[in-house]
Amino acid sequence: MTIQFSKYQGAGNDFIIIDCRKNKHELTEKYIQFLCNRRFGIGADGLMTIHNSTDTDFAMKYYNSDGKEASMCGNGGRCIARYAFNNNIAKDNMVFSAIDGTHSAYVKNNYIELSMADVEDVKQLKDGFFLNTGSPHFIKIVNDISQIDVRAEGLKLANDKRFAPDRTNVDFIDIKDDKIRIATYERGVENETLACGTGAVAAAIVLFKYNFIKKTSVSINAKGGVLIVSFKKSTKKFANIILSGPAEKVFNGTIEVVPIVNM
Repeated sequence: MTIQFSKYQGAGNDFIIIDCRKNKHELTEKYIQFLCNRRFGIGADGLMTIHNSTDTDFAMKYYNSDGKEASMCGNGGRCIARYAFNNNIAKDNMVFSAIDGTHSAYVKNNYIELSMADVEDVKQLKDGFFLNTGSPHFIKIVNDISQIDVRAEGLKLANDKRFAPDRTNVDFIDIKDDKIRIATYERGVENETLACGTGAVAAAIVLFKYNFIKKTSVSINAKGGVLIVSFKKSTKKFANIILSGPAEKVFNGTIEVVPIVNM
């Protein structure tokens, strides 16, 4: 049996997308690991499947490259919206369901706007900040992210007992000449990724809440591209959060379903 797939990327955050609305492929944890492997498989930060939904245009499931179903992925959400539009699953204004609830998305050429979940709780810790923007993020503000070993430092913080048992994503931020830069270690990928949508949202909220920035619409410069985050702040929460940025198809392909050998 063969699986048809598409490869999409949003600011360098890349994903395999498989349409499971008609063919309900049984993707095991090991097979997802194989597909996401950059040397033995297709290669991606994560994999998404698209499913029928009675309440929305479609439903999204997201898996990290470790093969486990994961929490919300902002760039993945923008990429699957672009995929749905390209394949006539939804119009340019759409609504879809994900693990953290319902999201709306607007497709304008390769620029995708995605609504994100409200954020109520931001914790200030002795060495940074912690919040959940659909996925958990620890934010650490540093002098120069180019001097940070993102993989080593990120792994150490992701495994910190404060964030057990689920662990956390880790974002390092600096501000140079009013330019916000971010570098992200993603749990489940267990490495630095070129961008992270929920991380960009987390960074914008922390920087506004603690008076590093004054604007409620900001550009976040990831290593793979620029993401824009806008929101409204009330006394109790951050709402109307929109994550915007590029999302593009890389290629379509097919792959044979074969027995997995040790890699």
